[in-house]
Amino acid sequence: MHGDHDLDTTHTCCIAGGGPAGLMLGLLLARAGVDVTILEKHSDFLRDFRGDTVHPSTLQVLDDIGLIEAFLALPHSEVRRATVPTGRGWLEVDFSKIRSRYNFVAFVPQWDFLELLAGEGRKLPNFHLLMRTEVTDLLVHQGRVAGVRFHGPQGNGEIPALLTVGADGRDSVIRKQSGITFAETSAPMDVFWFRVTRRQSESDAIQARLRQGQIAVFINRNDYWQVAYIIPKGSGDDFKPAGIDSFRRTLLELAPELGERVREIRDWDDVKLLTVRSNHVNRWWLPGLLLIGDAAHAMSPIGGVGLNLAIQDAVAAYNILVGALMRGQVSDRLLARVERRRRLPTALTQRFQALLQSTVVKPVLAGRTLKLPLAARVLLRTPYLDRLPARVVGVGIRPEKVRPVGCPRDG
Repeated sequence: MHGDHDLDTTHTCCIAGGGPAGLMLGLLLARAGVDVTILEKHSDFLRDFRGDTVHPSTLQVLDDIGLIEAFLALPHSEVRRATVPTGRGWLEVDFSKIRSRYNFVAFVPQWDFLELLAGEGRKLPNFHLLMRTEVTDLLVHQGRVAGVRFHGPQGNGEIPALLTVGADGRDSVIRKQSGITFAETSAPMDVFWFRVTRRQSESDAIQARLRQGQIAVFINRNDYWQVAYIIPKGSGDDFKPAGIDSFRRTLLELAPELGERVREIRDWDDVKLLTVRSNHVNRWWLPGLLLIGDAAHAMSPIGGVGLNLAIQDAVAAYNILVGALMRGQVSDRLLARVERRRRLPTALTQRFQALLQSTVVKPVLAGRTLKLPLAARVLLRTPYLDRLPARVVGVGIRPEKVRPVGCPRDG
């Protein structure tokens, strides 16, 4: 964090990171008339491991802001069920039972989703998206964070800002430069990520496959399966010496119906390693600064909730802060209110993920047969209660609704 800085022309809001949280917050604020500058270090939105899982909670936000039709016009698949085998038969999580206008999970390439938000923003004169522009440090003025230093195509520069938002992902520069600390919660797994052709005759559900020592999740992407093959933490390099043929045979043991399709995995270049991290910051804000999305809480990929929690953070931050930003003042009390609003849903979701990791992932990877706790089996087989897992994943805890400008802010 850089020392005291003299402020001349101050932008209202500067957001580091053009991911789901940054672009959604930027678009909402700009539509309300707030001057917003978003800094994105890459030249485009094409990236591996960007979450493509768009839950009913996010679909409702897109409806709130009039973008649902444009979103559903993007190439996507819609999934209403997820199935999990256990020692006592198959369990099903049914999103179609959620009481929501959108009772499905949409899978869409995240770059298409981000381009939709960015395209809407670019229609507004007070929305500024700077690509290939990386935050390097924070500006500080009289003890408050007062903007950023950056490096862009034209060299180094500064953007003074009334509010600086760190939405720059799990390796957040903003978080690092602020000195805000975070607690790492160990996830016992990493993920191999690859694709194989999907036949139209095959189930359209998300399918988890479990066998002693092996777990894979098959995600329906219309003409292909996106496969997440779960491996013990840090074991990615252990698979490679045996060769890609050995990995194909292992996959066939788990999903024999793939047959010759395993040959579509030509070599290890077709198998990407996703290093799983899960953490949360010890505080979300400093005077003049707010962290949201993965910068505040990196999520395990279980349930595909990361993108959706990031969107919820953005909506909560908008609802609570927009009035103050329009008046040109953001108090510490309001920043603390955003944290209070979002900390509990995030913590409970991470606990839900940790529970699944300890009761499903860890035992199966250790070679034991999956035996769900009695409470979980009762829950998933009891009418009405069986909607709960789908609701927790699809709608989340304390879903946010975009408020029209001028509505009273939530406490």
